[in-house]
Formats: sequence, C-alpha cells, structure tokens
Amino acid sequence: MLKIKALTVTLFILFFFAGNTYSQNNTYDFLRLNVGARASALGGSFVTNTNDVNGLFYNPASLSTITTSQASIGFYKYLLDINSGNLAYGQKFKDEGYFGGTVKYFNYGSFTKKDASANDLGTFNANDLAVTLGYSNAFQENFYYGANLKFIYSQIDEFNSTALAVDLGLLYVIPSTMWNFGISLLNAGTQMSQYDNTKEDLPLDLRVGVSKRLEHLPVRINFEFSDLTQSGESFWENFKNLSVGGEFDFSENVKFRIGYDNAQRQDLKTGSSIGIAGFSTGIGFNFLENYSFDYAFSSMGNVGTNNRIDVGFKLK
Repeated sequence: MLKIKALTVTLFILFFFAGNTYSQNNTYDFLRLNVGARASALGGSFVTNTNDVNGLFYNPASLSTITTSQASIGFYKYLLDINSGNLAYGQKFKDEGYFGGTVKYFNYGSFTKKDASANDLGTFNANDLAVTLGYSNAFQENFYYGANLKFIYSQIDEFNSTALAVDLGLLYVIPSTMWNFGISLLNAGTQMSQYDNTKEDLPLDLRVGVSKRLEHLPVRINFEFSDLTQSGESFWENFKNLSVGGEFDFSENVKFRIGYDNAQRQDLKTGSSIGIAGFSTGIGFNFLENYSFDYAFSSMGNVGTNNRIDVGFKLK
C-alpha cells in the first residue's frame, strides 16, 4: 500500500511541474548537455537505459537496475577549449534500496579581466558544478522509481549563484518482450542565490522514452522526447526534441553506437549547409571482466565537434 501511495505522489509531482513550468535559457544551461560517452553516442536518448550508473544523470529510477556496485569517471572536451568532467557511483544498500551520487563539472578557462576604462586587471575563471545524491527502489518487479537531490553552483570571477533541485523518474521494463519505458523530470527546483540579484528559472526538462531490443538482431533502439515543458508556438512543436539511438552488440565485450538529436540539428542551422550536425557515434569495450571504456564523437556541424571518454568500474 505504501508503494502505491509513493507511485501516486511521484506521478503527481512529475505532471504538476510539467504542466506549470517551462524552460528558459539561463545561468544553469550546462545542465542540459549530455553526460557520459555512451549516452552521448546514442544522441542523448538514455531515459530507458538499464544497468549503467550514468543513468542517474537521465533517470534516477534506472539506479535500481544495476546488477553490482558501479563507478564511472568521464572527460568531455567541448567547444572553445571548455573542459568538463563527470563522476558517478551507485550501489545497493541491504534491503533499503539503491543509493548513488554524481558530480558534473565544467571549466570554461581563463579570461582577461578589464575595468570600464579597458585597464588590464589580470585574469578570472568561470566554472559550473552540480552534485547529486540519488535513491531508487522498485514498486514491484520490473517497475522502478527514483529521485535525486541536486545542488548546483555557478561561479564567474568572485561572483557566484547557487540552486537546489530534484530529479524524479519512473522506469518500467518488460524482459519477455525486451521493451523499456521511462519518464523523468530533471532540474525541478529554485535558485537560492543569484547573479546581480536577477532571479532565474532552472532548465526544467521532462523526458519520455521507449526502447526495444530487436528479436532477431543484436541491437537495442531508443526513442526519446526531451524538453517537453518548453512553451512552443504549437503543441506539435514541442515534439521536435526527438533523439534516436541504436546500440549494436558486436560481441559480449564490444558495442557500437549511433545516435541522432533532432533538436540539436535544428538549433545548429547556420545556413544552407549544416553537415552532419546532430549525429553522433561511439564504441564501448568491456575488459578484464570488471572494467569498461567508452568513447563518443558528436558533430555540431559548422560549429565543431565534441569528444568524450568514460572509464567504468564494477565493484564486487
């Protein structure tokens, strides 16, 4: 009975925030960027993912599907020499459920500092940070729920801004037919301190996805809609934020991935030619039984390209 009440409350919160809030560009837009090489290679379609601790960044309910304690560390080379790192850890704690945590960090480099008269005052740095604590458990067999508590920090020179948010998620898997269904609400919260006393909304993100492992092919196909809280000119415009991914099992230890992010492709239109903007690909290796290595390449068309690497550990 308690689990039924918890499910009801989770669904109410998901749809309450989705129906009463919308996303805007703001200080914390780094939270919108994909995390992890595997997810990036799949075009960000990761809300139905299972048995990967980096799923905490997309759907906290997925934490309940890890089969052993896991840790992951990643590095992301973004545009203009912007560097990013991510950490994730998760484990089951007796019969109490699954607990985990993540760190997402951006370093924007060093900038020249000048006063209003253009006098050189040295240099300053800019950084963003998000730290998450997560919990997940099962309502019943193959039906999972989860929640994250997230602290967000942004710094430019001696100025900073902070926020507190929650992520909520549900995940349902059907092993017999190999279908997965997921929904998550990310970054629902409020700013605690502001830059220049300007209050901003967090980049709320409602994601809904489905994935299917094909019966006669070694591939799982993912479909996902993101940013469903955005206020578009029409109802159907919200569905431009579609991402599609496919993960092919070359063998038990080698996986090839390909993805497409339609929203990113539309946003990167800079003229008549946008190349392969929005497309991504990658590969993953499992080795020495308890270790994994993942790489992802993402195209931003005429703007440039991004590269990511992750190393994963299974802790038995």
